Order: sequence, then structure tokens, then C-alpha cells
Amino acid sequence: MALAGTVESEVTANSAGLPAYAKMKDSGVEWLGRVPAHWSVERLKRSLLNVVEPTGERPKLGAVIALENVESGTGRVTHVDPETPFDSQLKRFRAGDVLFGKLRPYLAKVARRPTGGLCVGEFFVLRPRRETVEGAYFEHLLRSKPLINAVAASTFGARMPRANWQFMGAMQVVRPPLPEQTAIVRYLDQIGRRIRRTIRSKERLVELLAEQKQGAIEQAVTGGIDVRTGRPYPAYKSSGVEWLERVPAHWEMRRSKHVFRPRKELARPGDVQLSATQAYGVIAQAEYEAKIGRKVTKITRNLQQRRHVEVDDFVISMRSFQGGLERAWRSGCTRSSYIVLQAVTPLEVGYFGHLFKSRCYIAALQSTANFIRDGQDLNFENFAGVDLPFPPPEEQREIAEAMGREADWVSARTQVSRHQIALLREYRERLTADVVTGKVDARGAAADLPEFGALDTGRHDLTAGEAPGPS
Repeated sequence: MALAGTVESEVTANSAGLPAYAKMKDSGVEWLGRVPAHWSVERLKRSLLNVVEPTGERPKLGAVIALENVESGTGRVTHVDPETPFDSQLKRFRAGDVLFGKLRPYLAKVARRPTGGLCVGEFFVLRPRRETVEGAYFEHLLRSKPLINAVAASTFGARMPRANWQFMGAMQVVRPPLPEQTAIVRYLDQIGRRIRRTIRSKERLVELLAEQKQGAIEQAVTGGIDVRTGRPYPAYKSSGVEWLERVPAHWEMRRSKHVFRPRKELARPGDVQLSATQAYGVIAQAEYEAKIGRKVTKITRNLQQRRHVEVDDFVISMRSFQGGLERAWRSGCTRSSYIVLQAVTPLEVGYFGHLFKSRCYIAALQSTANFIRDGQDLNFENFAGVDLPFPPPEEQREIAEAMGREADWVSARTQVSRHQIALLREYRERLTADVVTGKVDARGAAADLPEFGALDTGRHDLTAGEAPGPS
């Protein structure tokens, strides 16, 4: 069975067009609703045993699975850091056991491994009790959104909610006949593989778009390409600095302190608190919290020393050695430890906004001090140690406008790809829930699927497609 059409049509389709079961019954369980008439409804502990096999054995490097190693919602086990310390009691698990993350269960950290090993104590180790239980089916069931929501509603602890086995073991769940469990696993595993491949291709497209944007900026702000013609400039000269080999012959190289100087003014009454961020520049702290969906650490010390910031200033923050200088998009105040830069000569701030975020400039900034090794913050002396290319102001404006159009184009394509990724994940989540709880019948579709080996050619992947760009 192939999933056809656009990503949007796949996600809005009713569980990939799978049929409903002919006979249904009321499960008597609110989160389950109606289920196939021939499925059993019984307590989870009748199918799975919560195994506690503690071990004092010191594991080999990289042998312990921790919560952070399990990807939420998919069960994929990522790289295990061999240096990770383990504070909790370690547990032993066997091949085929289901690991269920009991800390913050709403994250759906549920995995099943083909080989045995060790995991941290924050997992329940759940083992099939009998031959009529397919562990892989229960892995999908335990990861499904309806069950996860029911478990999350039962947790205790406000800051670090944990599931408890007493509740989970007593939960009424469904158990299809064993052949049907096997068919469901076959269907969900293979469809899941197709969706994962499509998601990976779109994530790679997002990465390539970011690389394309960064490369275009690098070429434009250093004079590698004339944005007016799309070709190199007709003549170049040595820049006279190590970090930039050459510049267009008509460009200047200026000392940074002759272009920007520190703004000494302290915060004014009524100044809003600003956040210097790599993703959004310098914006109001409240706006930043709204964008990321969580609170950030507030300034509680040296409030009287906070520094005033004007629109189009630049801020040297504690992370500038990683991501360059941040442009201010509104006025306000920032931390006393940050350096605020204001222009001392007429210039196009958009050009310098791109220059200060370019990889070559960041590398030059990093070379000015031992701050990475010694834990120092960047200061004005570091900034002043990197001379700046200075195109004619009109050319600065043209470069800024061209890079703005490039950024908008890349952003539009990226946004479409990320939206498609979100839709695919939503589709996978809903499809899994519908199949494992018996809302649709996947037996016929499972029988029509090719063997796993056929999928390796990529011929059965979802259509990846390219995110359309703006016209």
C-alpha cells in the first residue's frame, strides 16, 4: 500500500483510507471508546510485567540508555554519551522488553531494543507475560497519544511529574489476537519508516537552505560577489588583514573603533528589558518568551548598571563568540555585562547586521582572545581587534537589500518544509492511535506491503517534494 498525494492531503486523509472494523463494542474505557468486538479489553499488567532487575555492575562505555537518548514520540535511540554520569539505580533489560520513560511521560519516551542491556531507573522495563503478547504492538500502544494522555493525567509531582506502575498496570487496554498484533506492527513499522525518510529529506532541505543563505551572505558582505551583477567585481586588492584575503578595489578597510563605539548611557526610566538572542537579535524579553514559549532568567543583580540600547545598535553578548553580534530591533536596556555599540559614522546598519553574523567574521572575533578556554566574555577590545570592510554607503544599502530578499526567500521555503514536517508527524501520531486502538483495520493494508528489503531502494517512500518558494 502506498501513501500518495501531497503531504497535506496525506495528513488530512482519514487514516490513509483504512476501513473500519465490521463489528465494534463499547470498551467501557473513556480514552479507548469503541473497539473491535473480537479484541480483549483487560488490565495492562495482564499483558506486561514491570521487571525490576537492578544491577550494581559498572557498564561498559556507552552501554546505558538514559531518557535523553530516546527520541520523543518515535522510540529512536540516539547516540549514547559514554561520559554521562548516572545518578539513579541502573536496570537490566532483555531483547524485546519495552522501555517506558516514567519521568514526564507526556514526552512519550518509549523504546524497544533488539538486544538486551542496561537503562537508567527512570524507565519502566515492561516484559510480555505470555506468548499471546507481541511486545512490538504494545510498544506502539504505549506510545500512542490517547494512552500517553491518560498516563500523563495520572502523574504526581508538579515540577517533575512521574508515572506510577500501580496506575499504569491497572489501566484497561486493548489486546488484539496475536496475528492481528503482528499485522499492526508490520503496517506501522513500514509506514513509519516511509514517514521518517520523508521527514529526514525535508530536514536536510532545511539544512541546505540555511547553508545556501549563509554562503550567499558570506560572498556578498566580503565582496566575493557583486549583488548587482551576480558576478565577481572587476578588480580586487589585498585587505591587509588575516581574516579577509582580499576586497573589491574600491572598498575601504576601517578600524572597528572608527566605525562603532561603546554606548555608555545607563538604562533610562521606563526602558523595557531586552534579550540578546542569536535567533531573533535584540528584542523585548517578553517578546522573546512568547516566541520560545517559556520564561527566561530575569536580571536580579546590578539593575542600576543596565545599559541603554537604541534601535540599530549592536550588542556584544555572552554568546557572541558563537554567533556574532546582535542587532537591536527596539530600544530598551540590557545586562550590565553586555557591550552596546553605536555607529560613529554614516553607514547602512543592515550590511553590518549581515557581516557580524557571517562565519568568517565570527572566526576572526574568536581569534582575538582566549575567552573560550578561560571563560572570559568578549569585550570592546576584542571587537576593536577585527578591522572591517567598508563598502561605499550606497553599496552597503544594495547589499543589505539583496541579502534581505535572499533571507526572505529562504525563510519562506524553510517555513513550508517545517510545516510539512509538522503535518507528517501529526499524521504519524494520529495514524498510530487509530490503528492500535482499533478505530481502523490495517490487516489488509499490512498484507499488501512489500518486505522491508524493498523499502531500501526508496521506491516506496512518500513523495518528498520541494517546498515551493515565493513567486
